[in-house]
Amino acid sequence: NAARSASERLARLMGQNVFDFPKDELVIQQVVEMASGGDDLVLDFFAGSGTTGHAVMAQNAADGGNRRYILVQLPDPLDPANARQKTAADFCDKLGKPRTIAELTKERLRRAGTKIAAENPEKSLDTGFRVYKLATSNLKPWNPPVAASREELELALKGAIDNILPDRTEEDLLVELLLKTGIDLTLPMATRTVAGRAVHALGGGVLIVTLGEVT
Repeated sequence: NAARSASERLARLMGQNVFDFPKDELVIQQVVEMASGGDDLVLDFFAGSGTTGHAVMAQNAADGGNRRYILVQLPDPLDPANARQKTAADFCDKLGKPRTIAELTKERLRRAGTKIAAENPEKSLDTGFRVYKLATSNLKPWNPPVAASREELELALKGAIDNILPDRTEEDLLVELLLKTGIDLTLPMATRTVAGRAVHALGGGVLIVTLGEVT
């Protein structure tokens, strides 16, 4: 039946059976073909194994479209003590990745993209994708104590000199800047070193920014 065929195709792609009852990418591809145009954005809030992304890439290859996709998947943990999840957890271990469903999603998209590109060498296909995780702002909130004494206010001011959270990277800051300014995260980005500092140019110069500590 169709469900079994989809499972078998995914198992061949991944090298083993790591996901029970995946959606049928051929059926989803038909939906994408009927319901979207060449430059549309396809959203799947329950990505699972990544079938929708696979289907979008396949349909782009079929009709020359330039559809993009957004997939959302919680990093639900895989428990190796659970017989139904052990194979998937072992698969993540083999990849050196955390034991989560989201890691299966990403690996399926990588392999699907590679396979589709190899099957269509004459076409210029973009099968890459970026991964983002939901997080709070990278900036420390300005929140001095109510009716603060002079000493408390002085401490708050000193703490605000460096207003970046300690565990955040320059890439984290750049992504937040793009989101807050409404610039598309998919714009091509080039990074060059100028006077010892990394300078990021997005969209061929739509935005040029350098981040990091001021010395």
